[in-house]
Amino acid sequence: MKVLVVGNGGREHALAWKIKQSPLVDRLYAAKGNAGIWQIAEKVNISPTDIPALVEFAKKEKIDLTIVGPEQPLSEGIADAFEEAGLKIFGHRKSSAILEASKVFAKNFMKKYGIPTAFYETFDNENDAINFIRAKGAPIVIKADGLAAGKGVIIANTIEEAEKAVKEMFAGKFGNASKRIVIEEFLEGEEASYIAMVKGEQLVPMATSQDHKRVFDNDQGPNTGGMGAYSPAPIVDKKIEQQILEKIMYPTLKGMKKEGRELCGFLYAGLMIGPKGINVLEFNVRMGDPETQPIMRRLESDLVEHILDILDGKIDKVSPKWSGKYSVGVVMASGGYPEKYEKGFEITGIEEAEKDKDVIVFHAGTDIKDGRLITAGGRVLTITAIGETLKEAKEKAYNAVGKIKFKNAHYRKDIADKGISRLGE
Repeated sequence: MKVLVVGNGGREHALAWKIKQSPLVDRLYAAKGNAGIWQIAEKVNISPTDIPALVEFAKKEKIDLTIVGPEQPLSEGIADAFEEAGLKIFGHRKSSAILEASKVFAKNFMKKYGIPTAFYETFDNENDAINFIRAKGAPIVIKADGLAAGKGVIIANTIEEAEKAVKEMFAGKFGNASKRIVIEEFLEGEEASYIAMVKGEQLVPMATSQDHKRVFDNDQGPNTGGMGAYSPAPIVDKKIEQQILEKIMYPTLKGMKKEGRELCGFLYAGLMIGPKGINVLEFNVRMGDPETQPIMRRLESDLVEHILDILDGKIDKVSPKWSGKYSVGVVMASGGYPEKYEKGFEITGIEEAEKDKDVIVFHAGTDIKDGRLITAGGRVLTITAIGETLKEAKEKAYNAVGKIKFKNAHYRKDIADKGISRLGE
C-alpha cells in the first residue's frame, strides 16, 4: 500500500520511521518533510496546509492512507477534504480540531462536561484582562486563544510580567491567534503527556511520556514547542492512569460526540499532576512533538496496522506492544529559539552519533543545500536513545548530542531528570 505523511517536523520523521517498518507499506511519501524524512520517504513538494493540492496528489497517486502530523492542516479541514474525496485519512475533522485550535472552546468545553482544569476567564480587550490579573495576582497563566506553534502560553511570575504578556498579545504578537486570550490559574505540580488513538467513544492508549516545555534547564525561560521528552513517565502509575481515563479521556470523547464533533485520530491531554489532583492544561488533536520521538522508539507493533483497524471500526482488537526499555529524546535547537534565530548553518556528526545502535536522530528543522545538511528551523533535531534504565537512556542520548555540531546549537541538559529522581536511579 501507499502511505502519505503530512508534516515537516521531528514528530513526522518519527512517524515516517515507524511507518516505513510496516510490511503493509510498499511506498512512503512525505509532504513536505525534511532532510531526514527524505532519506526514507519520497518527497512531495506540497505544503502541509495546501489542502487542495494534497487531495489532488493523493487521488492521482492512489494513496491508500494519509497520516497527519501537525495541528494546522487539521484545523483547516484536511480530514474533511480527504474524506469528501473518498480518501482514507487518520486525523480529526475541522469541527473536532477546534479542541486544540481554540483555547476558549477547550476551556468552555471542559467546564461544561466537568473535566478538571484550572479556573479561567476569557478576554477580548486589554483593560478587562489587566483588571482581572490585578484582582487575582501572580503567578498566573496567559494563553493565546488560537494556534501559536506551542509558544502561545506565558507563565507570568509577577503582575508586571502578566500585564506585559497581555499587551503584547493584543498588540498582535501571535497574529490572529491572540485576538482573544485565556487567563487562568497557575497550577503547581509535575506535567505529563497522555496520548491515545481515538475514534468515537473508544480509545487505545499510547505509552506515557513527559515533555519539557521551557527553553532552559530547571524549567526556566519562555515556553517552546518542547525541548525534549522521555517515555514512560513514572509519575503516571496505574492508579493515576485509571483516573486520567475515567475523569478526562472518556468524558472528552463522549462530550465531543454529544457536541456533534466526534473525534478520530490522535488525542493528547497535557496534564498537571499536583496538590490539586490531575488537571488538563491543554488538549492537542495530534501526537506531541517531541513526545512522539521517544514513544515511537518504544512501539514494537505495527502502527499502520493499528490505524487501519481503527479506521475500519475494529478498535477493540488494537493492542499496541511496547518495549520495556526507557527512551529519551533531547531537542537540539537554534540559538535564540523560541524567539529570533539564524538558520543555514551546516550540521555535522549525525553519522558518528548513530554508531551507537541505541541512538536514532530525528530531523525537524533541516534542509539540504549544495549537498550539505543545514539548519532550517527553530528546533533542528531530536536525538533519541533507548536504555534498560532511564538514566542509561539519558546518558546515551547526551553522549550522542555531544557528537553533533552546528553553530549556536542550544539544548537543555536536564531532560529526564524528574523521572530519574522519581525512580531513585
